Amino acid sequence: MLSAERLEADTLLVAHLRGWLGAWPPRQVVDVVAAPVRDLPGWDKRVSPLVGVGTPDRTLLSVSPARADDVRRAIGPLDEDRVRKAIVRAVGADDRILGRGVFRWSTTVASADVLPDIGEWLSPGDPRVPVWLRPFNYGRVLVAWDDNGEYGAGVGIKRHDDVGHELAVVTSERLRGRGIARRLVAQAARRVLAEGNLPTYLHDPDNVASARVADAVGFPDRGWSVYGLFG
Repeated sequence: MLSAERLEADTLLVAHLRGWLGAWPPRQVVDVVAAPVRDLPGWDKRVSPLVGVGTPDRTLLSVSPARADDVRRAIGPLDEDRVRKAIVRAVGADDRILGRGVFRWSTTVASADVLPDIGEWLSPGDPRVPVWLRPFNYGRVLVAWDDNGEYGAGVGIKRHDDVGHELAVVTSERLRGRGIARRLVAQAARRVLAEGNLPTYLHDPDNVASARVADAVGFPDRGWSVYGLFG
């Protein structure tokens, strides 16, 4: 029998993936779904004709309906370069690559007793907010200051749908190694959870520092992947 905590996590995750991808779960090893949501602007006001999420066993690729049949004809093992290139051609994005990241989520992040709040919530339009944080569509960004009151690190939140809120963190090089990123991510994740939504955390498989932040905050690596088009 599922615990209440597990049931909540599964419910939030499925709601997020159905909202973001247009369907869930995948029905076969690589499932291609024609999703009208792929023709709509995303969190950054850009349209992406392909987004995918994979469990250790199956993957769902959400694609623009106009491209779905072409992608289905190109499908094969996603770890093969020829397949990835064929998919990119099928969605009409020849100038980009199909990349894979680590997909993490959590409903039980570290408490404030373990990782205390460190940042200040600001409007993205605040003149103290750096340029990279301004496009995020959550409505607020989280900023930590250095000892001189200057920007030191920040978290932006990508609101992909009504449930899934992806956290992105960047720490100034001069402040790295102090645990600031994990405290900021924990603070942001606690806010997302308090609002009844699901915080997610995505990173490059080779980004060891980012993986350590995720592990410390309470975003376990379950072997899930995210797929997207990159320049």
